[in-house]
Amino acid sequence: MKFARSIVSSHGLRTSSKRFLGRNGVSSIPGEKVVLKNMSREELGTFLTSSGERKFRASQLWDWMYNPELLAGSFESMTNLPKALRSKLERTSVLDEISLASVHESRDGTKKLLFEPRQGGRIESVWIPSEDRTTLCVSSQLGCALNCQFCYTAKMGFLRNLTLSEILDQAILAKRHFDTDQRKISNIVFMGMGEPFKNMDHVIRACNILTSKGGLNMSHKKVTVSTSGVASQIPRFFRECRANLAVSLNATTDEVRNWIMPINRKYPLGVLMKALEDAASSGENKKLVTFEYVLLAGVNDADEDATRIARLIKKIPSKVNLIQFNPHDKSEFKPVPNERALQFQELLQELGVATTYRSSRGPDEMAACGQLGLLGQRPEPPRTRPPPEFTAKLQLVQ
Repeated sequence: MKFARSIVSSHGLRTSSKRFLGRNGVSSIPGEKVVLKNMSREELGTFLTSSGERKFRASQLWDWMYNPELLAGSFESMTNLPKALRSKLERTSVLDEISLASVHESRDGTKKLLFEPRQGGRIESVWIPSEDRTTLCVSSQLGCALNCQFCYTAKMGFLRNLTLSEILDQAILAKRHFDTDQRKISNIVFMGMGEPFKNMDHVIRACNILTSKGGLNMSHKKVTVSTSGVASQIPRFFRECRANLAVSLNATTDEVRNWIMPINRKYPLGVLMKALEDAASSGENKKLVTFEYVLLAGVNDADEDATRIARLIKKIPSKVNLIQFNPHDKSEFKPVPNERALQFQELLQELGVATTYRSSRGPDEMAACGQLGLLGQRPEPPRTRPPPEFTAKLQLVQ
């Protein structure tokens, strides 16, 4: 894998002792710096007034951090703050909790961004340009505990949740480095490493800052959070977050979904669809749900699967996004030929299902959907056993 552009030294990642951060980013360790972007606007005001500053300074500081025309990278650049306050913040506070270490650029222009967090490890995001938009795919966790069988990130296991600041900084640093007058990040999707609904507090707060007028001021229609199907959190997401929702479906029977997405054993298809139907009819933050469907040759690409998709989602305002599987050496699955993927899309459309087909972006740099992560930090989770009839099918497509 080549390094197309080095931002910071690419030597081995540093490690550190575990930091114990409260909700407002204040460490319980004496002398530890405060992480400003872990605070709400109200908490930021309390933090500043408790040290003798006037309350309106919180609005100024907030604006420097989140105004998309500013996104300050240093305290020194915050020119309407008194020099004494800037010096104090430099001594006591952290502006960015992560740093951009390197960028891997794909042949198709996609950029895989590698970030180093202060707490150690490696966070990955993906910058994806297209004709009508520029999308940033962000991570919500280091690793993932859900062990989806087709996903490279799942092989990391779960390391920890990302902080609010670590989530927001992926967007802020990407905008600082790559936004131009001709091209700016227009869409953000929570489809990187981790299960966003397992870090719900920080994900909802991040979405609200991304979409608020006092934050990055993005349209809530341009921010999408994806879940593998943690049904218990769906009502809360509809209540508290205006961002779009995507659900990784990927199978049309409990037998197959139990195998390739073990979360289905806790929240089977009937439970998941009922939760979505109830939330969609509640009248709270109405959303068009996107069902993501990774096509796996011989596993979920039969004509009968298309029929079952239409039946499963018929009561939910939704569309289906077909995704080509991106191979990696930790998976036994194979992609569906492009001709078959288009046939599957046509079948769904004939059944009245609004369907798109997403082409792979960045696979040559392991930047495509399902390819993020750094293995070796803990033992890989066990593989699940396929149903007997699929063992033969997988062998046939090898």
